[in-house]
Order: sequence, then structure tokens, then C-alpha cells
Amino acid sequence: MPVLPILLEMLMLFPLSWGQAHHVSEAKHLDGFSLPSLPSEHLIRYLNTFPKLKQQLTTNLTANGKTPLSSACWGHERDCTPNDRFQTPQCPGEHTGWARSKEAQLRTFYNQADFGYIQEQLSQLAPQCVPTYLGDSSLECTHYLRFCRGRNLLFDFRDLVKREERIRYHMDVLAPGQLLGHCQLNRTRLSGEMDHIGSALQSWGPELRNFDVLPQPILESGLCDVVVNTPTFIMKIDATYNMYHHFCDFFNLYASLFVNQSHPAAFNTDVQILIWETYPYDSPFRDTFKAFSQRPVWTLTDVEGKRVCFKNVVLPLLPRMIFGLFYNTPIIQGCSNSGLFRAFSEFILHRLQIPYRPPQQKIRITYLSRRTKYRQVLNEDELLAPLEANDKYAVQRVSYERLSFVDQLAITRNTDILIGMHGAGLTHLLFLPNWACIFELYNCEDPNCYKDLARLRGVRYRTWEQRELVYPQDEGHHPEGGAHAKFTNYSFDVQEFVHLVDEAAKEILSHKEYPRESLENPSKTQHNEL
Repeated sequence: MPVLPILLEMLMLFPLSWGQAHHVSEAKHLDGFSLPSLPSEHLIRYLNTFPKLKQQLTTNLTANGKTPLSSACWGHERDCTPNDRFQTPQCPGEHTGWARSKEAQLRTFYNQADFGYIQEQLSQLAPQCVPTYLGDSSLECTHYLRFCRGRNLLFDFRDLVKREERIRYHMDVLAPGQLLGHCQLNRTRLSGEMDHIGSALQSWGPELRNFDVLPQPILESGLCDVVVNTPTFIMKIDATYNMYHHFCDFFNLYASLFVNQSHPAAFNTDVQILIWETYPYDSPFRDTFKAFSQRPVWTLTDVEGKRVCFKNVVLPLLPRMIFGLFYNTPIIQGCSNSGLFRAFSEFILHRLQIPYRPPQQKIRITYLSRRTKYRQVLNEDELLAPLEANDKYAVQRVSYERLSFVDQLAITRNTDILIGMHGAGLTHLLFLPNWACIFELYNCEDPNCYKDLARLRGVRYRTWEQRELVYPQDEGHHPEGGAHAKFTNYSFDVQEFVHLVDEAAKEILSHKEYPRESLENPSKTQHNEL
């Protein structure tokens, strides 16, 4: 029997819950093509995107036992119905004044923060430089040059060796004529997309304004010092040591895989990543790149002094786009549960092979203990003592900065309530189970950052509400002067803290996805890892 039907039948024997990482190796081949390693619900939708790959499939398979395999889709496809989508957002209660109807409210959220955003980017893709013959160059981009992809393009990096300063967030990496293609350039259209050129991380305009036409085919010109045959993602990234900001990069790279999904290799890892700076790439979260590429990450230092010709290159969505995704995403009131954010979470956990263990008899609480100068909790021991004495809870106190990122994810993925002060570590909420709660102990007068991120991911959110029961050490001292809530330490009322945790636990136990069978029959728990 051919490989593909066997593979999909195996997947259907183990319907995917959020926490189960069905590992499908890229070593599975079909007609010489490697299937990407994806969770089963993702793989089904991937195959539906490329019908030729699933021609041998039996017709009675279903996704999650509900959606027929033939109609399961992500949500960005034009013919994808709401019932067949990867996930439907939730907008309970009455619609707000932002929208004229409940339908408009849901549609707005879907377009702002879900696969509707991908659909919008796909609808905007327009050619900027058109090939005449098969071996010519090409370039197409979305509005404001947020996402672009091209073929047979030459990047001239020879001048970089003359630069004395390190390059990061620069808008002058390329000079006029240092980005070349052999194609019919629509200069008027390209110039008309430069409105968001005010920041390096908002648009590819600073680079593409220097695009020029070469009179002969790039690969025949003799100008290429290096030809890169591997599909390449060139990335302008945010702050690498801050989890919140660096995951703006990773999330937008993931979203770009869908915008670029015109070939079955879209989710394969045989790609090159080039970071648009000359600083050596280093980050405590660097293992996340392994979810996207099996190759070492390049920086501009790896290509400086050379004219590099890329056969296939993608300029992905950027971390600080105006009305972009993740960073300051404008989301309509009253809605939550973006399927795109949930898919990202599952994708990263699956690709990094983070183990999943269902709850067993106790609510699992992880308390993030800070080892920083500010926003420490001065009475941690006093707060945690009653939780540790409660038989309903299994409590662990961790300092994530002392652990590898993979070890951090292994804790987060198996946590029901994650507690921590306002800070980038709360970005871990992206990798909590669907039923979990993030308890931002105190938001330090920045109320929306992690509350909105929790809404996007679709997990419960709580924070301290009784201002008279939180006790700052002092008024806080911003490094540039003035009082600031983020630059001091805090103590909290123990009784109120325990009350908030208890309320979060009640919500978790009432969540429809909470695996109660593992509490009732822990010996029957299966991890269902393939």
C-alpha cells in the first residue's frame, strides 16, 4: 500500500488534541517529495492545499472526527467555509460599538488577527517586476512592501566590508543599484508602496527603493560571486534577548509561510535564514529557528564583500508593521481565540518535540520567580505557602533565565496556571494548553500587552485588581527620571492572591477541553506520540 494512505490512517487513529505532538518525519517520501513534519490537523490541511499529494488518500478520513478530510482548510483559502476552518474565534455576549453586528464583530477579529489576515496579504500580492522568460527575475509584494518574494535576484554586499559600524536597524544597507533583477520593473507601482518607510522594521521599502534592472539574466551575467540555490528568508529582527519582541519575529515568519504557500515545499526546513545585520546572532530563544530551518543562521557578515544571487528569496512579514500581527495588534473588543496563534503554538511545540503530559489529579501551577533588579515579589514564600499546602495544587517555582529554552517550553506546555509579574517571560502564555490561565500578578500600569496576547492565543487571563492590596516598595525610578511602576519591587496580600488562584482553578476545571479523564483514570493516560 502506498505510504501516504498508511500515514494518514495512522494519524486518524490518534485524533489530535492540543497537547499531543504527532511527529511526522520529513523522511516520509511521496514520489520523491518529503512530507513536512506537521501535527496531524496541520498536515491534513497542508495536503488539501496541494491536491496532487493526496490523490491516493481514502475518502472516509476526517479531521478531528468532524470535518471531512476533503474540505478541512486553514481559513485563508477563498473557498474555505467557517465550519471547515482550523478554528473559529469566540465573540461571546453582545457586540460592541466597534461593530454594527455580531457577524461584523467576528469578521473584523478574523481579519485583524486570524487567517483572515493571511487572506488579506494574499489578495494584496502584486507583481513589481515581471519576468518575460522562465529564467528571468521576478518580484511581487503586498501593500506597503510588508511581504515580498522574488526569484533570481542579485544583492550586492561588497560595500559592507567598508562599514566601520555594526549594522542593526539600518535603512542604508543597500545603495541604489545594489539590488538587481532582469525583469520588467513597474517603478510607479513600487514607488507607490513606500508609505511605511519611516522605520526599518515596518517595511522592506528601505531596501527595495534601490531596486534596479539588469539588462541580461542575473545567472548569465557573470556578476554572481555566490549563487544560493536554497530558498532563503531574509529577516529584519527585533530585540533578540526579549522573548516578547523576538517572538514577533518568529510569529511573523510562521505567518509568512502561509503567504508564501505556493509550493509543496513551503513547510520544509531545507531553507536558509539570513538576518539583516552584522551583529553575531545570539539569543536565549535561538532554538526556535530550528522549527523553521535545519541550516545554521546567517547574518550579513556571512555574505559581506560579495555579490550574492538568490534563486528564491522571501522577505517575510516584519515585527513592527503598522497594523501588523503580534506587536500592538489592533483587536476588536469582545473577541478571542485566533486559530493562527493556536496553529503557531502547536507548530513550534511539534517541531521542537516538546513532550506533553496531561494533568493528573492536581492543577499544575508554575510560578515565575524573577532574578532581576526590578519587579521582584518580596513575599514570594508567603504567597506560595498556602498553595503548596493545598492538595488540589502541584506548585513549582522556577527561574526561566536559568534554563534552556526547550526546558522552559517543557514546563510551560505542562502548566495549567502560569503566574508571573509583568515582563517578557509572560510571552510563554503562547505555549500553554488551551484550557490554561495566565495570571499576570501585576501589570505595572501596562494593562493591555499580555491581556491582548492571551486573547489572541485563546487562554484565560487574570491580573491583580485590588490596588489597595498591592504594596510597592517605592514609587519606582525610571532610568531616565521620574516615577514608574515597572522600576520597583512589590509585595501582595496573601489572602487575595490565593483567592485569585482559586478562581482561576475553577475556570480551568470548567473548561470543555480540560482532560478530566486523565484525573479520573490516570493509569489510562496515553501520550499518543508517533
